[in-house]
Order: sequence, then C-alpha cells, then structure tokens
Amino acid sequence: MTQTQNPTVVFTDVETVEIENRAVPEPEPDQVLISTDRTLVSTGTELTVLSGDVPQGSAWDDHIKYPFTPGYNNVGTVVEVGSNVEDIAAGQRVATYGSHAAYVCADAEACRPVPDGVSDDEAVFFTIAEIVMNGVRRSDLTWGERAAVYGLGLLGQLAVRVSQTAGARPVVGLDVAESRLEYLPDVPGITGANPIEDDAEEIVREAADGSLADVVFEVTGNPDVITDELDVLREQGRFVVLSSPRGETTFDFHDHCNSPSYTIVGAHNSSHPPVATPATPWTQQRHAALFFELVADGSLEVESLVSHREAADEAPGLYETLLADRTDAMGVVLEW
Repeated sequence: MTQTQNPTVVFTDVETVEIENRAVPEPEPDQVLISTDRTLVSTGTELTVLSGDVPQGSAWDDHIKYPFTPGYNNVGTVVEVGSNVEDIAAGQRVATYGSHAAYVCADAEACRPVPDGVSDDEAVFFTIAEIVMNGVRRSDLTWGERAAVYGLGLLGQLAVRVSQTAGARPVVGLDVAESRLEYLPDVPGITGANPIEDDAEEIVREAADGSLADVVFEVTGNPDVITDELDVLREQGRFVVLSSPRGETTFDFHDHCNSPSYTIVGAHNSSHPPVATPATPWTQQRHAALFFELVADGSLEVESLVSHREAADEAPGLYETLLADRTDAMGVVLEW
C-alpha cells in the first residue's frame, strides 16, 4: 500500500465528532483491505451513541465508550487481499460492516460481493435490508396478511417495502413526520397515516376491509408509544420489535399480551443464524444477496431514499445538523 493516511470519523466525546487520520490497516491472512466508496449513516444507532442520551446501566450505556468509531454500512473496492484469501480478488466491489473510514479491513468470509447491476448508492443500504429482512422473516408474515409499520425512518421504509414484496396486502406506514410519509411508495396496497392527526385503528381498518393488522412492526424506538401501537393489532396477531427502544415501557401483560393472545417477537440483527443450515438458511450474507437481487431486477427501489449526500470530510458538520434535527433525514450517505 502506498497510502499512509486513513481519514476516519470518530466520536471523541458526547456530541463531538472529529476526522482523525489513522494508519491504513494491514490485512491479516484471512482478510481483505477495502478502499471505501460509500458509507451510510445509521441515524438511529449513531445519533443515540453520539448524544449519549441513554438510560444509566442499560445495554446502550454499556455499549457506548468514547472515543467511539461509528459506522457499519460500508461499500468499497478491494485493494489488497491476505495470503489465505482465494474467493475475493483485488478490484472487486464488496459491502461490509466497516466503519466510516477511507480504508477498512474485513474478514473475507464477511464480505458481501456487490453485483454489477447495483450502484454504490443502492448497495450501501445492505445492512438496513438485512435487519429488516430478518425481522419480516421472524414475523412469519405470509402472503395476503395485513401489516402495519410504526416509524418510517430507514428501517421502517424498508419494512414497508419488504413486507409488500413478501406479499403483505395492505401495508400501512405510520409516522408523525409528514416528510417521512412522503417517502412511501405511491403504489396500490401501501397507505400512509399520521397517528397523531389520524385515527390509526380507523386507517388500518379502512385499508384492510374492516380488519386489523396481522403483524405490527415497531420501528420508532420510542418506548412511550409502544402500547398504543397494539391498538391496530388483531387478536392473536404478532408484534415485532424491529427497533432498539431507548428505555423502559410500562406494560400490562394481561391487557397487552395475555388477553388478546399476542405473540411478541424480538428481531435484533444478531438473531440471524451464524451459519446456514437446512433448517435456518437465512444468514446475513444470504439476506444481503437477496437484497442485491431484488434491487437489480427492480423488485425493490431504495435509491430514492437518499436524502443527504456529503463528502466524508464534511461529516462533523453533518452530524451536528442531524443532532439538532433529523426529521428530514433518511438515507444519509458519505462519499469517500
């Protein structure tokens, strides 16, 4: 490698972002070195970490240690391979969980090859797609069922799209921000509503021929609204926690679970099977490959979700803007 500098986004403290020039990493025998082309800011996770506004003693609190190197949506080009790597070659585009940095190393087996028919701006959504696909799969959503999605940030937008692609009819997306409702696809079978201005239960029943949702996806991350979301779920329906709520929810297990016989499903990305088996074949890598296939053949459109595109060296100012107000933020892309 002739490069000696590796600009890297670092949260040095609460609400403090810097670009540090770090050393370019050397790939180990089973790794590859990647020159980053695009990274996607995870506005939920990263802004939670940057704000430091989490309950003391929570898992969030344990996770956040400064300096913190954020980012896990990285698309780039392989520039060097380790001595044991055979299936990945220099010049190949790959997606990895690499950070916001000009150069990252990744295990070769963790690389997701990006096909030619998928642009960098599309491919960089792969982690979000993996999370959502896993959540939809864990929900046991089947063809013709009715779905509601609360929270229309990136995860919610993908949850609406993936649910419809999986056969849900209708899919109702709910958010208090009109700007987020405007990102919903204008296609039959998808309805948007503001749960403050509209009666959510009435909206769902109207869209679903008088029925309530079979599956509700919680993607707001707001622990204070979770029980309200159950109003649109039918008896014996499934409630999927696709977000990572920031705090505790007061929950009456009789009224909100036992009596209506709801199934409550956690759907963290870590619940992917670590390896494929005949019983559980849907690993993160396989979901990524499916996402790329759906994008390439036009079944899934994501590029219109890009709301911000900035040069990587503008990251400190961008994060400051997002901390102040991220209402209009959707796909926030850094170009390297």
